[in-house]
Amino acid sequence: MKISKIVLAMALALSSTVTLAAGDAAAGKAKYAMCQGCHGANGISPTPATNPSLAGKDAAFVKEQLIAFKSGKRDNPTMKAMTAGLTDADIENLAAFIATLKP
Repeated sequence: MKISKIVLAMALALSSTVTLAAGDAAAGKAKYAMCQGCHGANGISPTPATNPSLAGKDAAFVKEQLIAFKSGKRDNPTMKAMTAGLTDADIENLAAFIATLKP
């Protein structure tokens, strides 16, 4: 009986799904102010040849890119500086906001 309770507890633990907290788009919108000079107020870049538009990008992609810039995995001095002070929550929030921008 005791073993079956342990097995049941382990099965429940293994079958549960982890829900990752989605970012707060409203907080991301406030943080996006530092991005809009290069990427545009609505995510449409005024200079697409040098700065990509972000509108239409999904949150997972944005998060991955911001983490890569912050860690130095992607080499861009401007983006390295822009992401240096971002917390994990800031990155989640920015990604959530950017995902709301329509191309």
